Amino acid sequence: MELTGADIVVRCLQDEGIEYIFGYPGGAALHIYDALYTQEKVKHILVRHEQAAAHAADGYARATGKPGVVLVTSGPGVTNAVTGIATAYMDSIPMVVISGQVPTHLIGDDAFQEVDAVGITRPCVKHNFLVKDVKDLASTIKKAFYVATTGRPGPVLVDVPKDITAHKTEYIYPKSVAMRSYAPVSKGHPKQVKRALEILLSAKRPMIYTGGGIIMAEAQSELRELVRTLGYPCTNTLMGLGSYPADDPMFLGMLGMHGTYEANMAMHDCDVMLAIGARFDDRITGDLAKFSPYSKIIHVDVDPSSIGKNVRVDVPIVGDAKSVVTELLNQMKAADRKPDEAALKKWWKQIEEWRSIKSLEYDRTSELIKPQFVLEKLHEVTAGDAYVTSDVGQHQMWAAQYYGFNQPRRWINSGGLGTMGFGLPAAMGVQLAFPDSPVVCVTGEASIIMCIQELSTCRQYDLPIKIVNLNNRYMGMVRQWQEFFYDRRYSHSYMDALPDFEALAKAFGHSGMRIEKPGDVEGALREALAMKDRLVFMDFITDQTENVYPMIAAGSGHNQMHLHPGTGEPPEERELA
Repeated sequence: MELTGADIVVRCLQDEGIEYIFGYPGGAALHIYDALYTQEKVKHILVRHEQAAAHAADGYARATGKPGVVLVTSGPGVTNAVTGIATAYMDSIPMVVISGQVPTHLIGDDAFQEVDAVGITRPCVKHNFLVKDVKDLASTIKKAFYVATTGRPGPVLVDVPKDITAHKTEYIYPKSVAMRSYAPVSKGHPKQVKRALEILLSAKRPMIYTGGGIIMAEAQSELRELVRTLGYPCTNTLMGLGSYPADDPMFLGMLGMHGTYEANMAMHDCDVMLAIGARFDDRITGDLAKFSPYSKIIHVDVDPSSIGKNVRVDVPIVGDAKSVVTELLNQMKAADRKPDEAALKKWWKQIEEWRSIKSLEYDRTSELIKPQFVLEKLHEVTAGDAYVTSDVGQHQMWAAQYYGFNQPRRWINSGGLGTMGFGLPAAMGVQLAFPDSPVVCVTGEASIIMCIQELSTCRQYDLPIKIVNLNNRYMGMVRQWQEFFYDRRYSHSYMDALPDFEALAKAFGHSGMRIEKPGDVEGALREALAMKDRLVFMDFITDQTENVYPMIAAGSGHNQMHLHPGTGEPPEERELA
């Protein structure tokens, strides 16, 4: 049976089991939109801006582990989506983007709404394709899903000229695909795993440091078994939160620029570090010359280009996190060896001294709403069981610090690119995936404005997202840096002429609240969450002067943190063996 290219695109999505596609129509993609109209298996979600389509697909992918799918038109359609594509690329999120293109005979002629989609997206996709023959369309889409979801996941773009979507050919969708130039490694080398185990068991001050790779590989159970078997402390990156339970005493909290005192000090002083599915980015390491100066480093990553890129590694292991940790556990059981218990006891005693600093304390007596308090209450009223998306800034760090994620795929945020505007459309993708679960978007008044138009999408599809807007009338993180490093010159960080968010939410057909007193915080959250069939916008008017602590300044090491002014003095440093 011969099908048009447009019908082939839709059949491919059906055969891939795709439930939702997020997009916005335009001339070059209209044949595909017409094909979508004649079927019901693949549900199209009409966003109000193409950036939101990519963010919504991204949120869906992060929460489910399935690939997100985007459909946009040529020219401004695909360029509007680039920010969302780059966001997914930085955080290794599986996504397939199908972009319409001008007809093949017009490519290169500066035709109406023509851009070089392949050239523009090349730096921020895992791979991209331009389809020049309808006979290649189905196999190309199969390759796109294969590349997007295997190895280190990432976005893949398929650019489809309009005439290709009109041409006909026989529909054959491959059951599998092999690409000579792409062969991701899944299993780590057993000898490297054995070498890693020898070093790990000899540690006197060990540390297990994990990132988003644990979640991508669905390796949270194996990680928990490893940590508890060894008895070693564990820390997560921003992207890895939820892979190890936040309420477990072996968890030291998030590390890095705004990590806990105990996590950062342990990272600095450890003598053996096991890094799994993390890439040692600058927000984690601080000054590389001062990063973990006493440590031997074992680095496990599915992407060989990530190993040794930023830090010197003693034992590199290329492989899927789940497979490698399983092999590590198997070899440990076979060897029947245990860590140095005396040294480990001494190490935990030191960690408890650092933990006693309580670096996440804040002023709980204030008559103003403290943003940390809102997040603590949110955790309390949701029993830590919500899906939480965030935008980028102070509110993002407070959510990471104070919500306490015990499960993976519940914390949905833009890590590597730090994209303001991500939170609301990402929440749409999550809510569609889990219609009966509470989905909360934690945002700030500067971030929410960037994709505020998606309140219209939420109304069209009846998405009962709860928006927690921590409104301090500033671009909070910018203001914090200007306070610390620019002698309080608050250049263009004050958000003047803000809308009445309560009224704005109601104008879009939703419920709105304005909360100004600490005593009203819990009640507002409970009232909003009880409205299970409505989007509720909660505008919390928070203390403008509050900063995110701890903080490692640029050029500093992990042992050089700014702590909250109300925090006690750190214990004296001890001599390291």
